[in-house]
Amino acid sequence: MRKLSPEFERQLQLRHEAESRLKEGSAPPNGGWTVGPDSLTLLYRLASDPDTAADALRLLSELQTHQVELDLQNSQLRTDQEELDQALARYRSLYEFAPVGYLVVGLDGRILEGNRAGAELLGTAPDGLEGAPLASWFAQGSHSAIQGVVEACRGGAGGVCCSVESSGRGGNGAEPLRITASLGPEGEDVLLIVSRCESSPR
Repeated sequence: MRKLSPEFERQLQLRHEAESRLKEGSAPPNGGWTVGPDSLTLLYRLASDPDTAADALRLLSELQTHQVELDLQNSQLRTDQEELDQALARYRSLYEFAPVGYLVVGLDGRILEGNRAGAELLGTAPDGLEGAPLASWFAQGSHSAIQGVVEACRGGAGGVCCSVESSGRGGNGAEPLRITASLGPEGEDVLLIVSRCESSPR
């Protein structure tokens, strides 16, 4: 026996649920779907002839079932979108309030975004990072190490680490930091974790 595809099984399940909802009178609110003039004309013509009245009833039942299917699909799409929005907000919050610094850097070495901890370590606000060269936030002697990390990630390396020193902006004073970097999942940016070295707690 040939196995049904997952998509076909979902369609069958949706059809069964729509038929059950119609029988129980528990169909979801109409999502704005309407029967077109041509369909109404056809229904009227079939219903007006005793020989085809049964066909009209079957067609009407099919249209009602299809409408409920669309409403069920629309309801599921809204639920999925709400769950996706909630998950996105949760992960965004985890990113923003993480206890270590996160930076997203373009392949050209410019910062695309950073979280609060990352900005604090570099002596600025999160919105002050965007567009700035990554190296500009570190001491001159750390620039070659930072450039080497970005270039290594551009080549596909992951988990690249180096020790650097901050530039001391924001009145924090220069301090040793550790950078761990990997190429982003789509290969279009570099993801960095910035943290204080164990010897420099604050």
